[in-house]
Amino acid sequence: MARMPWRAALLGAAALNALSCNAFKRTAGPDEAPFPNPPGTASVTIEYDQVPECVEGSPRCEDNVVFFGSWMQQGEEFFLTKEPGRWIWRGTARRVPVNFPPTPVSQPYLVRVYDPHIVSGPTEGVTADRLKVGGEALVRFYSPGNPSESGLIFIDQNGLGHTPF
Repeated sequence: MARMPWRAALLGAAALNALSCNAFKRTAGPDEAPFPNPPGTASVTIEYDQVPECVEGSPRCEDNVVFFGSWMQQGEEFFLTKEPGRWIWRGTARRVPVNFPPTPVSQPYLVRVYDPHIVSGPTEGVTADRLKVGGEALVRFYSPGNPSESGLIFIDQNGLGHTPF
């Protein structure tokens, strides 16, 4: 009779073991939920080299330089900060969606600044000339020489700019 409790305990342990294996059995379906892949973003340095002279007739030469990027919503444009004693303006664009390397359907961003020194000029204060985005000097332009002037740039995951090919 001493053997019965031992056998009962062994059978009980085997039954629990068998149940525990089934308790963790997966149901049919995907192994993992699909991973959402939103576009990455980066912080991008902006640098603008302002012409020291204010074009004659420009009424507000003491105003700040303002940066615009085509990924921005209205109201997200921002002031650049002037380096003391120089005509260099800097800032950081935050949460810029990465668009480099380009795909067959991606387009470069359009970027520009409003410069109060050249309001009386042909671009009415808007320019992409002398502008660096993500360390890259702009060399490709959309509609140069008029108020729609913009520079073309791609941005990589490290916040570096790339000139379109």
